[in-house]
Amino acid sequence: MKEKIFSGCPIRNVLTRICDKWSMLVIYTLSTHREGPVRFNALRKLIPDISQKMLTSTLRTLEVDGYVNRKVYAEIPPRVEYSLTDRSFSLLPIIDNLISWAVDNMAPILKDRERNTR
Repeated sequence: MKEKIFSGCPIRNVLTRICDKWSMLVIYTLSTHREGPVRFNALRKLIPDISQKMLTSTLRTLEVDGYVNRKVYAEIPPRVEYSLTDRSFSLLPIIDNLISWAVDNMAPILKDRERNTR
């Protein structure tokens, strides 16, 4: 019954897509690259623990939802560059606040985890 009531919930819909393991990190990483658009392999080097398959999947999802621009150049080998859209730029202050909150609260959270796993 709850699913019918909340199926169109904007917050659930949006958070389901951007709060996975990688999406916010990809958006944040693209935002910190000051030289402009980022090529796939460069992005992969900036996020070394993401697999090629997961980065591809994450970028596709972000592109479909309008957070990332993908530009393909007709070259051999093909060159593909990624950049943020205005939608992502409007999300960055929220991500920055979340990062600040996480930095401020990480030590107490870890302490609570340890205390509660004994």
